[in-house]
Parts: sequence; structure tokens; C-alpha cells
Amino acid sequence: MNSLEQGKKIIKDKIPLISKNPGVYKMLSSSGEILYIGKAKNIPNRLKSYVSDSNLPIRTERMLSLTHNLETTTTNNESEALLLEANLIKKHKPRYNILLRDDKSFPYIYIGNKDKWPQLTKLRGKKSKSGYYFGPFASIGSANWTIKILQKIFQLRVCDDTVFKNRERPCILYQIKRCSAPCVQHISEKEYLSTVNDAIDFISGKSRRIQKNLSKEMEKASKELDYEKAAISRDRIKALTQIQTSQKINQTNLSEADVISIYKETGKTCIQVFFFRSKQNWGNQAFYPKHDPDDTIKDILSSFISQFYENKSIPILIITNHELSEKTLLEKTFSIKENKQVVIKQAKSKNEISISKLAEKNAKQALTQKLIQSDTNNNLIENLAKKFKLNSNIDLIEVYDNSHIQGSDSIGALICFGNEGFIKKRYRKFNIKNNKVKGDDYGMMKEVLFRRFSKAIKEKSGSLSLPDLVMIDGGKGQYSVSREVLNELGLHDLPILAIAKGKRRNAGEEKIYYKNKEFILDRNDSLLFFIQRLRDEAHRFAINTHRAKRRKNLSKSLLDQIQGIGRQRKRALLNHFGSARAVESASFDDLKSVEGIEDSIAKKIYNYFHE
Repeated sequence: MNSLEQGKKIIKDKIPLISKNPGVYKMLSSSGEILYIGKAKNIPNRLKSYVSDSNLPIRTERMLSLTHNLETTTTNNESEALLLEANLIKKHKPRYNILLRDDKSFPYIYIGNKDKWPQLTKLRGKKSKSGYYFGPFASIGSANWTIKILQKIFQLRVCDDTVFKNRERPCILYQIKRCSAPCVQHISEKEYLSTVNDAIDFISGKSRRIQKNLSKEMEKASKELDYEKAAISRDRIKALTQIQTSQKINQTNLSEADVISIYKETGKTCIQVFFFRSKQNWGNQAFYPKHDPDDTIKDILSSFISQFYENKSIPILIITNHELSEKTLLEKTFSIKENKQVVIKQAKSKNEISISKLAEKNAKQALTQKLIQSDTNNNLIENLAKKFKLNSNIDLIEVYDNSHIQGSDSIGALICFGNEGFIKKRYRKFNIKNNKVKGDDYGMMKEVLFRRFSKAIKEKSGSLSLPDLVMIDGGKGQYSVSREVLNELGLHDLPILAIAKGKRRNAGEEKIYYKNKEFILDRNDSLLFFIQRLRDEAHRFAINTHRAKRRKNLSKSLLDQIQGIGRQRKRALLNHFGSARAVESASFDDLKSVEGIEDSIAKKIYNYFHE
């Protein structure tokens, strides 16, 4: 019995044991890896199609050939099965499923409703705070642009509470008319809250009413000869006109909708999502789902939509450029999840077709650029393999670098590159734990490589898959210690390249070490530029990570060093004195007068700074 027939038999034997309920099924390999996750209204009936159909796609046959076990989870209804399937696919990323890659939460603009002086800010993730949320915005750039405009028009504060409570004079935002300086009472509480309400109305799509009110305010101030106030209203009207001109109010009159268009070429796909809220376009984002070249547009789009909205709020309208394979089920599931009527429709009207085609055009352009970049990267990787006569096919390259200042804040950095470019989700940092090797480049490299690859070999959770090539920023010495570590772990066949800068450390004089041989590439060789690019990205990531760690350590308050001073007491002291330095010079009586600071704690703080 071949492996395909064996896989079919495993499923066939399981079918009589499974109840005829909706739910999710998982195909498992011999090692327990989840190969595929599917859903069904009736699980046994769905599984029968795998064993009875004689014309299965080649990809499905490959999956069945690897199947050694089957697990099922029943649900109350098909909608629950759809949500569970999307959740499990995003969590486990099975190799035979259509996968949404580069998924992340989108930024929202947030205005609190419980603060005396509400702050204007950005937020990602769960909406746990009480207040007003506006979004999603397609990118941080889109959200920042909108906040900048809101600052110009309404002059709301953007500083955090700690800065706000400890200011004695206005910051530069007040000088450039981006803030009304509520921190020093340059505006009354009533007037500020009125401005906040105007900002909420404006971002909710009521810009015309705001403009009329500002015009009335300007006329009134002019009649009362309050020209300064009139000028402020005039500047706000100008900013409002600017946003109405540059933030194109969409002609489709979409108050709350996502427009999703898919484009497929040469077995690859790009999906563009346009976000429309309050009759405004809040940006767009491109996605490149992973799928089999033979998967249909209907199936790709349906799978994308179910995974995309698994952890996001869903608008009342979703417009697509193609029909979906599970439109009715998705509508029903989303409506239950959001407790409102959600409609999914293919673009039909003139305006809907216009915006849908625009999104499809963006998808086509983005995919074309992606394919060109992918071909370029493939050629560079192939040239690298040919130049150094590497035996295996190179799909993933990992590059390592270290950063420290005289042994302090020592870190190791790992970046990754594949045929689609730099793979940011595989970047890792390593805080050097062994104090004896801090400042020792060889010792640091040994620790980083041992920690990274020993974890992968033991298949610990969160470990990355093994790369096809390792590159090290360094010379002969770094190459030797790296080879020693990998050999010790049994990775004798994993190739290593080390890149040294040369005696004068000038770009173009690099020496590359492989199997203890030295290579020097021509200064104008495209392969040398490629290697420099990889090395420089690793160096950039290492330096930035080191600086972030150093800033964090430098910014630690002196109060953090005192045992018994937690977050609340620290906040109370800083709010009372304004800074840690002021706490240091405070008398014992001043310290114990702070709310929440008992005599014993005041004594401990005083003694810490004066003993």
C-alpha cells in the first residue's frame, strides 16, 4: 500500500467514529505537525470526499500521503466552525492551508472620555480603555497624518499624562499653534471639552457643521474686535479646508466599508484592502496570501476574509471584486460576531465598480513589483550559491552581528533574508547572559549561535526553522568559532560565510571567508553589493537594538533602585516632586507628606540618598 492509499485508509477508518456535527478537522503528519485545518457543516461527509474522489488535486494528494492521524473538534454550528478554523489556521500556519501573511493589528485614533483634559493619541490592539476609537487606519502614516491635521484644527494635547501634569510652561506645540496648552490653563476646561467634542464630530464625518461654527466664531470675534481669537478661527478654517481637499472624500458615499480586491498572476496573489470610514478613505494595505498556484480566486478570497477579520472589528459593508465561495456563511458568522447586520457584496453599482477597480489596479501594481523583486532576489541568491559552490538550494539566509560599548548593554542580532526580501518576523535579538564574554566578540558570537541553534534542534516552542546559509559579520576568527559551534551541535553541513571589512574598513575591500578560504570580490560586482546589503541590515538592526537597550537602562529612575518602591509610590513621588532628582534632594518631612508614603518608606528613601 503506497503512502497515498495509507493516508486515505487512516481517514476512512476514522469516519465511522465521528459524529455528524459541524466542526473542524486537522490532518497530522507522523511527527504530529498539523498539515491542514478544515471546517465542515457535517465532518464525516466532508472527509468522505477525500477518500471517494478519484480526481483529487496533486496538492491534496501530497497532503494525504503525509497524513498519519486525524483530529476533530465539534462545534454548535457552522459559524462557530468558521471562526475556530480561522483562529487555528492563524495560530498553527499549516503548510497546506491558504495563509494570510504579514497580518497585524491596525492603528486607531483614540480620544478618552473620562479625562479632565482628553488626550489625542494612537492605539493598537484591544480596545480596553473607555473612550472614542476611530479607525482602522491602513498604516501608522495614515493615522499620524490625520492626528497632525486634528492638531492644526482643534489643538488637542498629544503628550502623555506624566509630561502633561509636570509642565510649568507650554511646549513648542503651543508656539506653532498645534496645541492650546491646557497643561498650564491657557484654555478653560469648558472650552477645551467643547473643542474635543468638535474633533469627535469632525472625525465622524460632520466637517461641514464644524466649518460653519468656526465661521460664526470668526465673525463674532471680529465684531467684538478680538482679532487674536478671530485669527485662530481663521487658521482652523484653513486647516479644515486643507484636509477636505487632500483627504479625498470618497465619491461612493461609503460611511463604513472595506473594499477588498484580489489580483492573481503566475500563481501568485495580491489582495488590496481599502478602509472607508465616515465617508473618508483612511488608507489601504496590500497582502500576499500564501497558497497553492492552482487555488481558485474564490477560495483564496474567502479564506483571506475569514482570517483577516478573525481579530479585527468588521464594518457593516464589505465590497469585493469577485464572488466568494462562502459568502452566505461569512455574512451570517460576521453578523453574529459583531451583533449587527454585515453585508458582503460584489461591486455592482457604477461607483462601487469604480472604487473596486481602483483597488484591483493597486493590487496588480503591487504584485508586479513584488514579482520583479522576487526574481531579482532569486537571481542574487543563485549567484551567491554558484560563487561559493554551495551544495543545497538556498531559500533562507540568516545574518548575525553583535553590538556593545566596552562590554556594556551587549546584544547579539539575527536578521533573515529570503526570495521575497528581508523577513522581519524572523528577526531576533539576544541579550548576552554570560558576563564573562561581554565585550568579547568571539565569546558573544558563540553564545548567540549556541542559543539559537540548540533551541531549534531541540524543537522548543518559538524556535525558528533552520536556515540554508549562515552569514557572520567578522573575519577568520568569527568564522572559526561559528563553525565550531555548529559542528558541536551536529550541523556540519550548514554552510557559513564570514564578511570582514578589510584593513582600512572601506566598503568594497571586504574579504569573505568560506571553508577557511579567503575570497575577494570585484568592487563593482553585484554579488558584493548584495552581501554588503545583508551585512549592513544586520549591523543596522544590531546597533538600533543596542541603542534601545542602552536608552532603556539610562532612563531607569533612581527610584527603581529602592526596594519597596512600586509603580504607584513612584508615580506619587514624581507627581509630587516633578523628578527623581527632586526626590533625591527632598527632606524627610517632605517625603512623608506625600500621599501613600508612610514614615518607614520615607525613611528608607531618605536614607538611600543620604547614607
